[in-house]
Amino acid sequence: MKLQPLIEQLNNSKEYREFTQKYKDAFIAAGFFIIDLETGKDVHQIDFYVPSQKKVAAFTLGDDKITMQMLEVLNDKVPEKLSNQKNVDLDAIKGILEDEMKNRNITDDIRKIIAVVQNLNGKKIWNLNCVLTGMGLLNAHVEDESQTVLKMERISMMDLVKKIPSYDMKMNGAGQAGEEGEEGAPVADSSAKEKIKKLEMLQKALEKEKQKYEKEARAKKK
Repeated sequence: MKLQPLIEQLNNSKEYREFTQKYKDAFIAAGFFIIDLETGKDVHQIDFYVPSQKKVAAFTLGDDKITMQMLEVLNDKVPEKLSNQKNVDLDAIKGILEDEMKNRNITDDIRKIIAVVQNLNGKKIWNLNCVLTGMGLLNAHVEDESQTVLKMERISMMDLVKKIPSYDMKMNGAGQAGEEGEEGAPVADSSAKEKIKKLEMLQKALEKEKQKYEKEARAKKK
């Protein structure tokens, strides 16, 4: 799936036209996507920040409908504006990750990609969390302009499930620059409810993979 058709679908929708007429100061703040390489049941969400309301409008794009939710924000910090133009397309993310995985001798296959794109310190960054075969999770940061992988780390799924609250705080430190090439993970949303929702989606995906491997292990023992 390419990004441009999603933008066009949103721009042509009644929901978006009504929203822009009501909130003329709104701007795109982030994109949130789930790419399910096994089932094809993807999720596409575009978040708008509304300065006059200090809220985030989350548009979820389906095949035949668009839904919008107005969400409260955690603080008064205004997110950076995100342009519609992106060099990295959704259908290119898997290839970018796999090339870097080969360089790092990571042999697992990617089953699911949870992608967030947001501007951080003037740079458009993709924060990618991937469910892998082999009971693992991959986190990577990709700069949109150069399509360069700034950071990549393979994490044990079991360790992540145990530590997911603290891990989320670490990965969602917006505006906190790390070492060179590690700008800090983008935040997909500015609301506590949306953070919880996305964490729950990640936990469900991890638990599903865990149960699948446990089932396979029991079958082998028999």
